[in-house]
Amino acid sequence: MSRLELARTRLETALESLEKAAQQASESPRMADVQAAPDPRLGVLEAERQTLLARAAELEDELAALSSVSQEVEGRLDGAIGEIRAALAR
Repeated sequence: MSRLELARTRLETALESLEKAAQQASESPRMADVQAAPDPRLGVLEAERQTLLARAAELEDELAALSSVSQEVEGRLDGAIGEIRAALAR
């Protein structure tokens, strides 16, 4: 048996063990109670997620506005520098 086949066999065995453990855990009465009762923290986390998404959208809008202003200032500065260089060249 090659090393690759041996590794594959060990991986398959480990996956089967993991699947059995997951199945047993999901069938246990305690896990059924956990799955049936929603976590109260979930609502808090969802509200926080919505707040953060709204804030991220605000920041994206602000970034777009600042980028526009920045480009305008850059253009004006380039124009002023060009005028100054032209005046100094005379």
